[in-house]
Amino acid sequence: MINEFMREVHENAKNHGWHDEKRSFGELIALCHSELSEALEEYRNGRKENESYFENGKLKGIPSELADTIIRILDMCALYNIDIDKILIKKHKLNVARPYKHGGKKI
Repeated sequence: MINEFMREVHENAKNHGWHDEKRSFGELIALCHSELSEALEEYRNGRKENESYFENGKLKGIPSELADTIIRILDMCALYNIDIDKILIKKHKLNVARPYKHGGKKI
């Protein structure tokens, strides 16, 4: 399911030189975070949550930045040999069994 796409994403990243130099785990996490920050900036600039647009030939907008985040995460999963299909299913099953608004946190 997702593992197959994950492998394609990772191969593409390698083929485009993104793994020519080793990056630390922290740097890879920061790159994922930067994509989410770009999505937030799009929102702060008045873009709608489902709005995509082209600017200087580049796909922009919240959906594009969220996709970039997922792509970076999948690339990391492949790099670290994480079976993302298995862990997503396991995590979802645990979440389904949790009580309503578990944890009691406000946000």
